[in-house]
Amino acid sequence: MKPFLHMLHALLLLLYNLNILWFGTNTFAYASGNDTDFLALLKFKESISKDSNRILDSWNSSTQFCKWHGITCMNQRVTELKLEGYKLHGSISPYVGNLSFLTNLNLMNNSFYGTIPQELCSLVQLQKLYLTNNSLVGEIPTNLSSLLNLKDLFLQGNNLVGRIPIEIGSLRKLQRVNIWNNNLTAEIPPSIENLTSLINLNLGSNNLEGNIPPEICHLKNLATISVGINKFSGNLPLCLYNMSSLTLLAVDLNKFNGSLPQKMFHTLPNLKTLFIGGNQFSGPIPTSISNASNLRSFDITQNRFTGQVPNLGKLKDLQLIGLSQNNLGSNSTKDLEFIKSLVNCSKLYVVDISYNNFGGPLPNSLGNMSNLNNLYLGGNHILGKIPAELGNLANLYLLTVENNRFEGIIPDTFGKFQKLQVLELSGNRLSGNIPAFIGNLSQLFYLGLGDNILEGNIPLSIGNCQKLYHLDLSQNNLRGTIPIEVFSLFSLTRLLDLSGNLLSGSLLQEVGRLENIGKLNFSENNLSGDIPRTIGECVSLEYLYLQGNSFHGVIPTSLASLKGLQHLDLSRNHLSGSIPKGLQNISFLQYFNVSFNMLEGEVPTEGVFQNSSEVAVTGNNNLCGGVSKLHLPPCPLKGEKHSKHRDFKLIAVIVSVVSFLLILLFILTIYCRRKRNKKPYSDSPTIDLLVKISYEDLYNGTDGFSTRNLIGFGNFGSVYLGTLEFEDTVVAIKVLKLHKKGAHKSFLAECNALKNIRHRNLVKILTSCSSTDFKDQEFKALVFEYMKNGSLESWLHPAKEIAGPEKTLNLAQRLNIIIDVASAFHYLHHECQQPVIHCDLKPSNVLLDDSMVAHVSDFGIAKLLPSIGVSLMQNSTVGIQGTIGYAPPEYGMGSKLSVEGDMYSFGILILEMLTARRPTDEMFEDSYSLHNFVKISISNDLLQIVDPAIIRNELEGATGSGFMHSNVEKCLISLFSIALGCSMESPKERMSMVEVIRELNIIKSFFPTGDQAELQPQKSMM
Repeated sequence: MKPFLHMLHALLLLLYNLNILWFGTNTFAYASGNDTDFLALLKFKESISKDSNRILDSWNSSTQFCKWHGITCMNQRVTELKLEGYKLHGSISPYVGNLSFLTNLNLMNNSFYGTIPQELCSLVQLQKLYLTNNSLVGEIPTNLSSLLNLKDLFLQGNNLVGRIPIEIGSLRKLQRVNIWNNNLTAEIPPSIENLTSLINLNLGSNNLEGNIPPEICHLKNLATISVGINKFSGNLPLCLYNMSSLTLLAVDLNKFNGSLPQKMFHTLPNLKTLFIGGNQFSGPIPTSISNASNLRSFDITQNRFTGQVPNLGKLKDLQLIGLSQNNLGSNSTKDLEFIKSLVNCSKLYVVDISYNNFGGPLPNSLGNMSNLNNLYLGGNHILGKIPAELGNLANLYLLTVENNRFEGIIPDTFGKFQKLQVLELSGNRLSGNIPAFIGNLSQLFYLGLGDNILEGNIPLSIGNCQKLYHLDLSQNNLRGTIPIEVFSLFSLTRLLDLSGNLLSGSLLQEVGRLENIGKLNFSENNLSGDIPRTIGECVSLEYLYLQGNSFHGVIPTSLASLKGLQHLDLSRNHLSGSIPKGLQNISFLQYFNVSFNMLEGEVPTEGVFQNSSEVAVTGNNNLCGGVSKLHLPPCPLKGEKHSKHRDFKLIAVIVSVVSFLLILLFILTIYCRRKRNKKPYSDSPTIDLLVKISYEDLYNGTDGFSTRNLIGFGNFGSVYLGTLEFEDTVVAIKVLKLHKKGAHKSFLAECNALKNIRHRNLVKILTSCSSTDFKDQEFKALVFEYMKNGSLESWLHPAKEIAGPEKTLNLAQRLNIIIDVASAFHYLHHECQQPVIHCDLKPSNVLLDDSMVAHVSDFGIAKLLPSIGVSLMQNSTVGIQGTIGYAPPEYGMGSKLSVEGDMYSFGILILEMLTARRPTDEMFEDSYSLHNFVKISISNDLLQIVDPAIIRNELEGATGSGFMHSNVEKCLISLFSIALGCSMESPKERMSMVEVIRELNIIKSFFPTGDQAELQPQKSMM
């Protein structure tokens, strides 16, 4: 027996040394530390469903668990679990509650979902709980009140609901509470008065309501209070103004009212930041602000303050002052005396006094504020000349003085604004010429000089402003012709307005260069000649105003190609001929005015012409027909003509027929000759409609298909960046992987789908190659326009190594892209001779050009329908059409391909664009989908489901501007509604693209598209 025991002992010793005792390969980690902690960490790892950075790979048996990534131990017990920002997906395991020595739990900036485990209440040693920026739902557990050692509670950026627990008052050691950007409701509990150690309190961007409890004043250590963007109301508690410890008070975008105590800055001596914009405060600005020496940011935008602004010269640290949209000033010469005192505030970079009641001249001393970046003066009664000293503000990015009473010339010193991006001088009494130095402002992208009394010619130097997207020179006395340099401003996307001047001459053919312009207004001038046909090349045009000129000739039929046109006014000219029938096919057209011309013939009856209240044809005596409400005479029936005229027509017809037959005979002869000489080819002849290119050309243009030029790949092909000898431009070359099943079919499908369709929001195919390579193997490729800004996928989900602030989309850009994609699919579904089903809409198949205009690509599995309303049965041999997550659920059950299937993909695309969540995210399992996630969450709090980048760019930037915030929210809700309506499970319940286009038009009416949505010169931009 003893030899056996000795042998067993030796064997166990050996197993121990091999680290496999009890738990196999995990023995060493288990045996060298605390069992409970070890098992708890393993359970935590099991709850992680996705670890794209492979951070938890180190959590294995080869390393003692105290040395695992993110783990800190003391005496072999886990004291810190820190896994911030590693894109972990999963739920928080309740076994974390077994790490009884844990003092710091940091899971910030990941994708944890589910609820906060109740078991965390067992972590009685916990001091720091950081769960910021995840996708946690449910209520804040009330039993967290047992964490008596907790100092930091960070839960912001989740989807938490319910109340702030009354039990929070038990956490007497709590120093910092941040629950910003959730969906909490009800009031702040009075028990907060027990948090005597509290220093920072941030409850902003929730749905909290009621009053601020006066018990908050008992917190003598409290330094920051941030409760902005909630539903609070009433007066702020008076005791709040006696909290001398406060350094920040932010209550913006609520419904607070009342006035501010005159001595408040005496009793708040340490206050550095005061944000109270977007409320209903009234009365004067407290005079005690003159002694608020620590104040850095002061924003009272959009309230009801009155009276004069006190002297601010002693505020040496002041950086931002926002007074916009109040009733300050009395339209007197003394209103701007406080501006003189601001010269002593050398750190000021934003001054916004716009839209008040300030009068008098602008002090010259303003030009001494050398650090100023943004200066908003618009919407007041400021008079006199614009001080030349403003030209000394070399760091100025924005200057808006619109809607005042400035007179005189634009100062020559403005030519020194090398950094200026926005210059808004409209609505004044400025005179003289537009200075030539405008062309030196190379960074300018917004120029507003409208509604003044400027004269002379439009300076040719304006062509140097190659970043302009908004140019308004309307309502002046400008003369001469429109220089061709204006039409070289390819950056113009929002507006070109030259209306209400004395401009003469013709409208140049070069106007067609402005392909991306949204609004053209040349009305009320002395322009003459024909309306150029090239205006039909302005494919993004939505508003065209040419009324009140002397244009003659016919209405160009090319206008019918402007598929996005909404308003067209050609009234009060000398136009003749008929109204082009093609205009009735523009589905967006809402207003049409050709009154007081010399038009004749029949008025169309479809499209906009069905709505008599939006169509004006008065003053054209020879027009007839149309809908009855236009009250036009009926068109005469075609009767007998004079016999000689009839004979002439008969001869003309005979000649035409004979000519046609001769031409047809010639074409058939050429075709037969070519067919005899041509080698038989197995592919569909439709691809011959594309001009072919050789394999050698593509090989040379891509450096032998070098991997350096590889820019993308998919199921059926790889995409290379290249150049072609006959094209002086960079192109994208899609080389088919012919060994893959379905590649030949994909090649033919893409050729056949793209050969006859043309739309500004579809990728343009330039040529194709169907040949053999140098090894005599079959080779097929398609050549497309190259899209410099890549795919939508790369913007929504940028790679970590290239991600950065510049790789984000603001809400206006996302709206533009949605509109672009909708326009493309409206064309595919409703405007093509044969409707096209794309079958594979997803972010990687939406490409962005230099101007961020979206183009739908990859028609490799597209199908042609005989007509709209008809569906196609899937080929059972090819499996599900489309991509998982984007393909509609009925395709997975073998249902027919239909336009409703594309609508589902479109809806999912919008949801992904607004939430930055893929439909294949780990959190979407079983019946819980991206559609359901949004549907459930949107009724609680919009901010919880929106991409944080949108919140940062739009909502946080809108602090102090209720206008911006309300319109952003309204836009988001409308877009989510469209997305949910398109992605319904039942095809019959989905919106059509016609309905989508109608809804998008409504959205654009309250939220302008393009980069201009970020630019609201008439509003505060802080």
